[in-house]
Amino acid sequence: MQVMPPSKISIFGIELEVQRLYASGNLVKQSLVFLHEGLGSVAMWRDWPTRLCAQLGCHGLVYSRQGYGQSDPVPDVRGPSLESENQRRGRLQPNYMHREALHVLPELLRILDIKRPCLLGHSDGGTIALLHASRFDVAGCVVMAPHVMVEDISVSAITAAKEAYENGPLRQRLAPYHDHVDVAFWQWNDVWLSESFRTFDIRHELSGINAPLLVIQGHEDPYGSMAQVDDIARAVPHTQTLKLSHCGHSPHRDQPEAVAQGIADFMQWL
Repeated sequence: MQVMPPSKISIFGIELEVQRLYASGNLVKQSLVFLHEGLGSVAMWRDWPTRLCAQLGCHGLVYSRQGYGQSDPVPDVRGPSLESENQRRGRLQPNYMHREALHVLPELLRILDIKRPCLLGHSDGGTIALLHASRFDVAGCVVMAPHVMVEDISVSAITAAKEAYENGPLRQRLAPYHDHVDVAFWQWNDVWLSESFRTFDIRHELSGINAPLLVIQGHEDPYGSMAQVDDIARAVPHTQTLKLSHCGHSPHRDQPEAVAQGIADFMQWL
């Protein structure tokens, strides 16, 4: 496996951090595109993409969305210091995952000449993968702990994350993974806790997914329940599901062997 160092690529004038992974041999038939969680980045995946691509014999693309990792920041995420919290939330755009899925990701894949990838998304990245797969031709789609609607459990967990960031250790834990850690956190947290985002619901858009689909969810996920998985399966009848016990919001960390095997079995049919 050849692991390239992270580099930058310009998408619509924004510099995004990307990392390419190249499997050895001439029989590679698939590329995996990794889409990170709401507080993730290239570095936060650690070596899991490399290990998974090596196991599957796939090329890989890992990138950090704007405001995350070493990518360019999002300007004025929180605005003037005297601006109230309600004012900040009022001007936030709850469609950020649609923009990433339908505009940024297609352009990134075009520039890098990656055709019909298999998308692998975690949390917000899983939602982005579902949205992209509903409109664009992909070979397959694997989503871990995605969100297709907003649940009370999600809001409670994200509220707790806000407290941990402001008064606990979360900011210190995230700082090594993001050049602009406050941007990374607040662009996610403020949107999710805004009133306008409570109506976020993409279940009606999922019927456009024709590619093979695998949904992975942990029973102990504090950010979402099995209702997310079941609603996806109702909208996309060919969905395969992997429901894991003793597993929280990060299945690839909590149950790495089961997740890798589930993805390997799924990929055999692509």
